[in-house]
Amino acid sequence: MQSPKTILITGCSSGIGYDAAHGLAKRGWRVFATCRQQVDCDRLTAEGLESLVLDLTDEASIETAVADVLSRTGGTLDALYNNGAFAVPGAVEDLPRQALREIFEVNLFGYHDLTCRVIKVMRAQGHGRIINCSSVLGFVGLKWRGAYVSTKFALEGLTDVLRLEMRDTPIKIILIEPGPITSRIRANSIAHFERWVDWQGSPRAAQYREKLRPRLYSDAGPDQFELPAAAVTAKLVHALESPQPRPRYYVTTPTYLMAALRRILPTRALDWFLART
Repeated sequence: MQSPKTILITGCSSGIGYDAAHGLAKRGWRVFATCRQQVDCDRLTAEGLESLVLDLTDEASIETAVADVLSRTGGTLDALYNNGAFAVPGAVEDLPRQALREIFEVNLFGYHDLTCRVIKVMRAQGHGRIINCSSVLGFVGLKWRGAYVSTKFALEGLTDVLRLEMRDTPIKIILIEPGPITSRIRANSIAHFERWVDWQGSPRAAQYREKLRPRLYSDAGPDQFELPAAAVTAKLVHALESPQPRPRYYVTTPTYLMAALRRILPTRALDWFLART
């Protein structure tokens, strides 16, 4: 009997990672669903998943998690889905240096560290797929999202180069670019906003009060065109199981729209459009 294919997924406590872990497990994949907190791992374990702690800011945690997974699989891993991320809302001019350091540790440096460790395994076994979860904000910027946008732009560049470099190997490198997806990222970003952004001392205090804070703190229901996390899982399944996966997968209407506008509009026209959104 053939063993099930194996995948390590980061950021599985909720949202995209949670849905991916359960969705792939139902399709017969052996899923290693990782979370930053042990309490979330315990919850996922109770739901029938194999779950372990992986903190993307901690090199030792990444090393331990990879070693744990490999000990359970006999030293192999078919796929990695880099998904965990967070946001720090605020105007770029109000973002302290340390806030950018911390978001890059999770949204980029942790991905890179984990990816490099897994590539060694995939080279040795002669196959593998690495899927990075980016965003529509990985190729267009929106106001108040500068910290998150900068990490996703960087992730797209690093992933594109890695894909080119892996062309002479059997390892596939893939981007998934969701638009608005139902998740807790906005709610989770409140703590980071309150920690890092002195909005009351900002020259944009009135804009924070009138625009960003109401959006951040109010539960106004789903955004227009928002899709459930299952929409991302559907693209992930294709990226993992298709004999010829695409280099990138768009998810949601806004992602397709922004990709088209970025191709056809001059920069000033695109800026005008984005400034109104």
